[in-house]
Amino acid sequence: MSDWFRRAGSAAHDGYDLQINPGDPGWFHTGLWTATLRAGQSRHIDCGDAEWIVLPLSGSFRVDAEVHGQQCHADLAGRSDVFAGPTDSAFIPRDATFTVTAVTDGRIALPFAKARTAYPFAYVAAADVPVELRGAGQASRQVQNFGTPGTVDADSIIACEVITPAGNWSSYPPHKHDVDIDGVESALEEIYYYEMRTEPGVAVPAGVTPDPMGYQRVYGTDDRPLDVLEEVRTGDAVLIPHGWHGPAMAPTGYDMYYLNVMAGPGEQRVWLICDDPSHAWVRDTWPSQQIDVRLPLHQH
Repeated sequence: MSDWFRRAGSAAHDGYDLQINPGDPGWFHTGLWTATLRAGQSRHIDCGDAEWIVLPLSGSFRVDAEVHGQQCHADLAGRSDVFAGPTDSAFIPRDATFTVTAVTDGRIALPFAKARTAYPFAYVAAADVPVELRGAGQASRQVQNFGTPGTVDADSIIACEVITPAGNWSSYPPHKHDVDIDGVESALEEIYYYEMRTEPGVAVPAGVTPDPMGYQRVYGTDDRPLDVLEEVRTGDAVLIPHGWHGPAMAPTGYDMYYLNVMAGPGEQRVWLICDDPSHAWVRDTWPSQQIDVRLPLHQH
C-alpha cells in the first residue's frame, strides 16, 4: 500500500470509521470523517478554522448548529444508499459548532476544509443538487455537485459525488490540479472516498459471494514523482496531494461510487484542471458516442 491509501478501518478513530485531517503527513487543506450511527446516536463537532458539510451516505439525520451566536437547524431526509441519487445536505461555516443526530440507522460523511472566511449556514435540498452526465461510451459517469461553486457558497471546499456504472472508467482522461495558473489550473489537494456494489440484475452463480472492488491510478510529474495504483473497496480512501489522477476503474459486474473533497491554498474557490497531454485526445471521441444508457443511475 502507498502512503496515500487508507484501507477501510485503518484510519478509524474516536468513534469514526474514517478520519483524514489537515496536519496528517503531507496533508494540508482537506479532511473527511465518516461514521456509522444507530437511531438516536449523535456526534458533536467544533468546526474550528474549517468549514464542514454533513452528507448522509444512508439514512436520515438532524443537524443542530450554533453559528456565531445563532441557532441553525436542518432535517436531512437522506437516502437509502449512495447509489440512490443525490441527497440533501447541510453546510456549516468555520468558528461554529454542530451536532449530527441519527433519526434512523445510517452513515454520514463529514467533508471539511480549512477556511479563511465564515460563510452562512446553508441547507441544500436533494432536488437542488445539479446532476451532470459526463463523458460518453465507457467513460460515462454521473456527477452530483452538492458542494461545488454555484450550489453552495463557501470559502474553499469543493465536493461532489461520482457514480460510475460497472465496466466504465471515470476520472478520465487523467488530469491534475496542483499548481495555480490563472484561468488554466487551480492547486487543489483531493480525497477520493469509495463505495462499491454488485451491479443490480446480474446473474451471480449460486454459492458465490461477490467481492465488489475497483481500481484507482495516480501518477506524478517529472518534477514531483508519485506512483499509486490501488484496489479499492467500500470504505477505502485515496489521497491525492498532487499529480495526474485517473482512471478510476469500475470492473464489469461492480458499480463504483466515490466522494471527492478538494481545497487548496489559493484565494479563488475554483476547479480548473489540465489533462495529461498523452491522453487528452480521448475527449475528442466523446461527441461520436452515446452516454451510457444506464445513466442517470438513480432513475432506474
